[in-house]
Amino acid sequence: MSKIRLGFVGVGGMGQAAHLHHYAVNPDCEIAAIAEIRPKLRAAVASRWGIPAAYPTHREMLKAEKLDAIIAIQPFTLHGQLIPELLAYGKPVLTEKPISRSTEAADRIIAAEKANPGSRLCVAYHKRSDPATIWMKNRMRQLASSGELGKLRYVRVTMPPGDWIANGFAQNIWTDDASFSDQVAWDATPAGFSVNDAKAHESFVNYYIHQVNLLRHLFGESYAVTYADPSGVVMNVQSASGVPGVLEMAPWNNSIEWQESALACYDKGWIRLRLFAPLTSGRAGEVEVCEDRGKDTTPMTLRPVMPWIGAMQNQAAVFLKTVRGEATDLCGAIDARADIDIANAYIRQVTAARSAGTLQAKG
Repeated sequence: MSKIRLGFVGVGGMGQAAHLHHYAVNPDCEIAAIAEIRPKLRAAVASRWGIPAAYPTHREMLKAEKLDAIIAIQPFTLHGQLIPELLAYGKPVLTEKPISRSTEAADRIIAAEKANPGSRLCVAYHKRSDPATIWMKNRMRQLASSGELGKLRYVRVTMPPGDWIANGFAQNIWTDDASFSDQVAWDATPAGFSVNDAKAHESFVNYYIHQVNLLRHLFGESYAVTYADPSGVVMNVQSASGVPGVLEMAPWNNSIEWQESALACYDKGWIRLRLFAPLTSGRAGEVEVCEDRGKDTTPMTLRPVMPWIGAMQNQAAVFLKTVRGEATDLCGAIDARADIDIANAYIRQVTAARSAGTLQAKG
């Protein structure tokens, strides 16, 4: 394969800021075509980036173009209908997190992937592609094999709300096209959820699903929710092998700074990860490592130096490797479905805890 020919489905805010321009400047690929329902935006984006073909729908693009892969960036509440159609093209597809609005929609996507040889869904959990996360995960694999710092004891991910945009939309093209919301059919909400629970589920999935996924990525195995704080501050979990973990969702609030972090603790040390705002450009996260092996050794704290590559930029390069058939840590469909299962369990436990609290208060 020479230059990888890409087709983009959706070039709105996140399509431009988080994805399109990283591929447009990558010499290993070319953006052969875009599909965008908004006519002014479609024309303006194609003109700025010199994209030779622009279509109003993905169906027209897929019928006319010979592509090696597809980038599909739109609200996840459309994924259950759109992504199976894209997978039927038989090529790798990258879409934004989460995989879908519900496990029912996720199952349709997984079935479509299985039914179409050559297709593969990658869900854009860009934090996995941050050079700092990659360094941490590789070190955790080494420690799991060598045992030199003992057993993994605990994993924590913290993400207080802050400014996730970090001026990342500054170079975007904006037009006065009419909203497309009345031109599409949205996926159904999760089966068995009340209206209020469905809204809470969508809010949790939209804001914290990255961290739900990052926890499992660092554990290296599945986990279950053991406690859901009804106030929405923390979620306690336990991995399949019994390692405890915590997702701290909103222990405090920031007006500007983004202070996301992860911590993996061992018998004889720890690894701490700091991640910057999602749309930060050209800056990887930071890693700090503490090793205290005891006996006659000197405890050390190390700070590996990361390259000047942002998570979104590196994610684009990693997806191109996936298209070429190279192994990567990008999240697949089955892995991403597990995130929706966790979200379901969390919302059910929150609802139960709040109901129990109401009954106690009345009693």
